[in-house]
Amino acid sequence: RTWLNFSCFSSLPCEVFTKQLDAHPPQQQHRHWAQICSGNPSNRIRGCDRYGCGNFGADRHSGKEKHAGVDVICSDGATVYAPFSGQLSGPIRFFHNGNAIDDGMQLMFPDPASSPSLPGYCVKLVCIHPIRYHGQIRRGQRLGKMLPMQKVYPGIISHIHVENCDHSDPTHLLTPGKKSYVPPLPQQDGRWAALCAGNPTNEIRGCDKYGCGYYGAPRRSGKGKHRAVDVICADGATVYAPFSGQLSGPVKFFHNGNAIDDGVQIRGPEFCVKLLCIHPIRYSGEISKGQVLGRMLPMQRVFPGITSHIHVENCDHSDPTSNLERGKGQ
Repeated sequence: RTWLNFSCFSSLPCEVFTKQLDAHPPQQQHRHWAQICSGNPSNRIRGCDRYGCGNFGADRHSGKEKHAGVDVICSDGATVYAPFSGQLSGPIRFFHNGNAIDDGMQLMFPDPASSPSLPGYCVKLVCIHPIRYHGQIRRGQRLGKMLPMQKVYPGIISHIHVENCDHSDPTHLLTPGKKSYVPPLPQQDGRWAALCAGNPTNEIRGCDKYGCGYYGAPRRSGKGKHRAVDVICADGATVYAPFSGQLSGPVKFFHNGNAIDDGVQIRGPEFCVKLLCIHPIRYSGEISKGQVLGRMLPMQRVFPGITSHIHVENCDHSDPTSNLERGKGQ
């Protein structure tokens, strides 16, 4: 065999190395694949965003198909590495439309023509531009770079599509011994996290001279109804994400540029909520349940004497009270 002579300078070491690879394919050498993308050492898998979810078997095309790969999180332009040693082939055109991410390659070990009886791997890595489409590569060596996925799918969690050639699930090889795909919360434990530092039970604003904070409270002298819930939060307090999801914004509630006219939307697989009167640390990207989302804005400047609060509004205007109260005592 000659294709395994990656960087040998004498025939003996090369022969020994080749025999070692034959006897101990990647799954026995390392028991798992190497890091695929710089900045993601644990091969963390994309959760859910407005385009879908990244786990193996996730719904595609409105449930008519299933995801035959795994989406490993990778920032646009990041360096991509070979998950195991093997033979390159390509290019692979996943979209067949020549868009900005329609590139990729296949990596195989061992060469089935020379070692048909050996167990091994064959994987397609898509949405990357490899440094070459043919030849050999070693585990952990630079393979290429992540393509600009945001140009094609703005707001998606950028990722490498990792698909086994036989369409089996590669999840356990990416992060063995770990639960590599954690479904976005709150569907894990059925509760939203505390939204504001100092209010661990998501206590809702009562009534003050400006009105009441519960869902359905009168607004505009009884001509309207409050289609949200006001969660008590002191001016300047830290604000946390109630569940995992994708951020978007800014959201302007007052449309007048006052001191509290800011906010953000979080969309998860089960919930979509707008959190207003806060200043988020960012308006886009992925966030996990309980992570710092931003800070409470100075509501007392606009409404002196009000019970300062975060305006929590479901995107469909339904009542979020039960999801907030599930956090009581947690």
